[in-house]
Amino acid sequence: MIYAITKRCFDIVISLIALVFVLPLTFIVFLIDCFGDNKGPVFYKQRRIGKNHKPFYIYKYRSMIVDAEKRLIENKELYELYIKNSYKLPPDKDPRITRFGHFLRKSSVDELPQFLNILKGEMSLVGPRPVVEEELKQYGDQVDKLLSVTPGAMGYWQASGRSSIHYPERCEVELYYVDHASLWFDVKIMLKNVISIFKAEGAY
Repeated sequence: MIYAITKRCFDIVISLIALVFVLPLTFIVFLIDCFGDNKGPVFYKQRRIGKNHKPFYIYKYRSMIVDAEKRLIENKELYELYIKNSYKLPPDKDPRITRFGHFLRKSSVDELPQFLNILKGEMSLVGPRPVVEEELKQYGDQVDKLLSVTPGAMGYWQASGRSSIHYPERCEVELYYVDHASLWFDVKIMLKNVISIFKAEGAY
């Protein structure tokens, strides 16, 4: 109980501070998104499954062309690669990402709007990364265990290698966090994530 309350208070304070910096950055991204192949909405939102199976929409700065998901589903060969690659596409094989989007992803700047999800309580700073519904089948009979905790902007999977770690190993990593969650473990994960962001390890 103390862990949960402390974690939630920390989430609120950090997200409020972060959003002060995110607001002016959003204006800059908006200006860039008014031109060229970046033209389109500033934000991208996608339905994810949160704690206790409750769906929510995760926010990111848009790094892809408009209607990217529709184009992915329509391209059967690309969609098969997407599934095979643990629901991600290698950046050099993803025609949907804009030039500016490559920078947003490599620097992890595209993830900053998730502080709004954290403030709303849909996510936490640390926890298993929220997944799309289709990914839940990878967890088999461990789905309820995965969804027993609030998903996070930073997680043990990211700290351990991010997109370089594929299913089913990703399941083991995420569930390990569920079994060992604590304030100290959260701090270690945050520090590892910060280091990974600066090194741009597994970011795409």
